Amino acid sequence: MKRIQELREKRAAVWEQAKKFLDEHRQENGLISPEDTAVYEKMEDEVVSLGKEIERLERQEMIDRELSAPINKPLTTRPDRMGEEKTGRAAEDYKVAFWGAMRNRVNPAVQNALRIGEDTEGGYLVPDEYERQLIQALEEVNVMRKLCHVISTSFGDRKIPVVASHGKASWMDEAGPFEEEDDIFDQVSLSAYKLGTMLKISDELLHDAFFNLEGYVSTEFARRIGAAEEEAFLLGDSSSKPTGLLHTTGGAEVGVTAASPTAITMEEVIDLFFSLKAPYRKNATFVVNDATVKAIRKLKDGQGQYLWQPSITQGTPDTILNRPVVTSQYMPTAAAGEKTILFGDLSYYWIADRQGRTFKRLNELYAANGQVGFLAWQRLDAKLILSESAKVLQQKA
Repeated sequence: MKRIQELREKRAAVWEQAKKFLDEHRQENGLISPEDTAVYEKMEDEVVSLGKEIERLERQEMIDRELSAPINKPLTTRPDRMGEEKTGRAAEDYKVAFWGAMRNRVNPAVQNALRIGEDTEGGYLVPDEYERQLIQALEEVNVMRKLCHVISTSFGDRKIPVVASHGKASWMDEAGPFEEEDDIFDQVSLSAYKLGTMLKISDELLHDAFFNLEGYVSTEFARRIGAAEEEAFLLGDSSSKPTGLLHTTGGAEVGVTAASPTAITMEEVIDLFFSLKAPYRKNATFVVNDATVKAIRKLKDGQGQYLWQPSITQGTPDTILNRPVVTSQYMPTAAAGEKTILFGDLSYYWIADRQGRTFKRLNELYAANGQVGFLAWQRLDAKLILSESAKVLQQKA
């Protein structure tokens, strides 16, 4: 904890030095010489490297806390007053049977437990507690799940009523008639698209009692599924995948069109900020890629303050114009016609998870190679419920 705070303070100090250096070496035309550019970029790289080291240490700290947590709950009440045993997919016997099936060690005595989670496509729904662990891992890999609104649905399309236009009040004469002003409602439908992946594990590892099958499967499936989700939530075209926030139809509205195909100005970032209605701005987040953040770091507002500010407190993100900023590798880099900055209240982007995540073991397909295959899939959809809740900056075509 102390080390992380020291790095945060060092990162903030280096950034202050970089800003001072940039201010002192700007020429009359506002640019700096190639030699000074190299010095500044070296300082900026140190800011980036310190940020990545802070993220690594925070992940290590989180893992250490999980590993040091007690494996048993203390007895805090009399046994006859303890709560009822968990049932369904949260039950301990289902968890044992599920991972036994994954290792091909199904005991006939617990075979019946697996019937709770039989899927129509031949797999088993993962245990409830494990699914929460997997969802947590998905959130760590996928930055969008932390920002968006996630719901669960069991069957059928999820239809969400949305107010398309509001009625209004009118001034009228004393004892005059009231004018009819009805709200107009629209409907957004969330269905389900299938997302899946497969991995292979050797027989030796699978039957090794010391091999942490749960941890490996959780991390690897979360990495693959999380990356595919994040890309679809931003760039999805609604063809066998969700509609992404940057999609022309059903995505965020264009708030600002940049004057350049490859550059962004301070005025354009501020215009994007104010293109979003005030009620959405108070909970809004900037989403950009690393290259765009690098460009924004050099921009100042009208008071001479840099738009980008580093975080010096653990658990709080860096900011642009005092709003949080997160980076995603799937946000486009500045090029003609690309949407490079997303800004909005992303709680209006709804992610609908259909049922649970399902695993299936493949015994014979890779048997000749001494391996066992594992399939994982889930069904989900996602859409922006209110288009006005998010805006994008688009580069000049």
